[in-house]
Amino acid sequence: MSILDSKIPEGHISQKWTDYKDHLRLVAPNNRPKIDVIVVGTGLAGASAAASLGEMGYNVKAFCFQDSPRRAHSIAAQGGINAAKNYQNDGDSVYRLFYDTIKGGDYRAREANVHRLAEVSGNIIDQCVAQGVPFAREYGGLLDNRSFGGTQVQRTFYAAGQTGQQLLLGAYSAISRQIGLGNVQMYNRHEMLDLVKVDGKARGIIARNLITGELERHSAHAVILCTGGYGNVYFLSTNAMGSNVTAAWKAHKRGAYFANPCYVQIHPTCIPVHGTNQSKLTLMSESLRNSGRIWVPKKKEDAEAIRAGKMRPTEIAEEDRDYYLERRYPAFGNLVPRDVASRAAKERCDAGFGIEANDTMEGVYLDFSSEIKAKGKQTAYASGNHNPSEEEIIKLGKKWVEEKYGNLFQMYEKITDENPYETPMKIYPAVHYTMGGVWVDYNLQSTIPGCFVAGEANFSDHGANRLGASALMQGLADGYFVVPYTVSDYLAGDIRTGKISTDLPEFEEAENHVKDLISKFLTNNGSKTVDHFHKRLGHIMWNKVGMGRNVQGLTEAISEIAALREEFYKDVYVPGDANELNPELEKALRVADFMELGQLMARDALQRNESCGGHFREEYQDAEGETLRDDENFNFVGAWEYKGMDINQSELHKEVLNYEYIKIAARNYK
Repeated sequence: MSILDSKIPEGHISQKWTDYKDHLRLVAPNNRPKIDVIVVGTGLAGASAAASLGEMGYNVKAFCFQDSPRRAHSIAAQGGINAAKNYQNDGDSVYRLFYDTIKGGDYRAREANVHRLAEVSGNIIDQCVAQGVPFAREYGGLLDNRSFGGTQVQRTFYAAGQTGQQLLLGAYSAISRQIGLGNVQMYNRHEMLDLVKVDGKARGIIARNLITGELERHSAHAVILCTGGYGNVYFLSTNAMGSNVTAAWKAHKRGAYFANPCYVQIHPTCIPVHGTNQSKLTLMSESLRNSGRIWVPKKKEDAEAIRAGKMRPTEIAEEDRDYYLERRYPAFGNLVPRDVASRAAKERCDAGFGIEANDTMEGVYLDFSSEIKAKGKQTAYASGNHNPSEEEIIKLGKKWVEEKYGNLFQMYEKITDENPYETPMKIYPAVHYTMGGVWVDYNLQSTIPGCFVAGEANFSDHGANRLGASALMQGLADGYFVVPYTVSDYLAGDIRTGKISTDLPEFEEAENHVKDLISKFLTNNGSKTVDHFHKRLGHIMWNKVGMGRNVQGLTEAISEIAALREEFYKDVYVPGDANELNPELEKALRVADFMELGQLMARDALQRNESCGGHFREEYQDAEGETLRDDENFNFVGAWEYKGMDINQSELHKEVLNYEYIKIAARNYK
């Protein structure tokens, strides 16, 4: 085991990034066209990185497996983007955003990276406004803010319930401009299937054209992976169906350490699982927790009557409702961080108070009736009606809620056929975001020189739990404001290298490796579909490496996944041909990687004998069911080195986390 060097610069935390940037090496404008950069993934992190590097004059090749960068999963981030601008004059600052992020991550994030994120957050808003992103505005024309979980200020900028989509369109317009100028070459419908190293450095990728099936070699002086998270290892998640870990995992198998794989975020406001054949879960934005109150019935017989369809939630009197987050966490109420809210929902449902008539009887209510009444009264009063009728109050309140969250309410009604203005929404926690990812240093460079990782694909900014509205912030911070500096510093050593040939033996070896794997799947003649195995993997992961974990379950998961993986290679059936559009082949290659990752997640969770953030070990909790960290023994990032097909051989390396500017304390939202 080695101690990892994160290359954090010297100096006071408020000056580190500024001083560091001032001393980085540069590539002169006339030399940039001589240098090639590959960007894999064109969501917020990838599109912003490709656009920025293209604008600087580098030759950029950008790859996405969708038909357009506009399809990236970033569009699904509905609620907003954090930035420390203090527009609401409620005490926000760069330091407070930094502090909230470290505390929200349960003191398991790297201070220097998080402070940099908080510093550049304001620039992101200015950049996006300049691009024409239609952020919500107040009556006077100023940008509006709302609250999100884990904070006591309003710092979340938003565009109705489609913030991610609008930000992505801004980044897409920036990358489109560079494509038009010839600085960025866009490869749609291409998937990276291996990383190519030459003399120890990342020098290219093997990509499959998903339309023709052709394998292609692409060389570059640096490779930037911006390929999102790995939540689909659980099969059921809020991620887009195509989201996967393959690009990051291939880099891991080529020598990039994979950090904190066990840190997975379970989002508390997802529409509950409906049936056994479901393949995708839908997230309701965290922004709804600003206005909705979460509750279950106080009496078990009421919960049973609701599940049996004999009673409606509106029939339950106010005094018979348990607003359990407000009861347990009065200081933050319904806006506690996601991991805290999720565990609290699980605790109520495990105790028999769940309200959804599904297999597991899991579900709680998110109720807008109080907000509708409050805003209705407020609106009536503002318009001069100081004594409105109940009917007028509800009508005006619904109108206010519709303006704020209309598209989310519409989406919920389409999916469930229930009107959330009249009946409380049903929600339950589901796998959402992954805080773990490829280990990177302060430069966002992995343990492979020349292989940089940005956005959700790296591990760097969120510790053991991500605060809501921070994913968009990290993706754009990395792409617009970090990578252009740090990658340039690395590339300054490459101005004399010249074009890198794809005829090198390393490209040949990597391509043959991919060919062999594809051939193996297509000639397997098994009897079961890829989805059959993926569902079984997801079942093991959710039950044993999910919201609650313990030694027995994690030990079983490691051996059960090993057996499943063996069966998968023996008995999976992949129809079709290599040289054609073949979605089943795409899935098989991705599920093969999920199998290995799932085992590593269980191993990582097993070695971390503490509870922190999204990693909840049942053996380590206090009397009130809150996380019990062990700061003496586990105040480190766990980064794993790949040592072959047997994941039990993977080697753990530690990056010790030093907190100089924030005092480590028990997380308290009460």
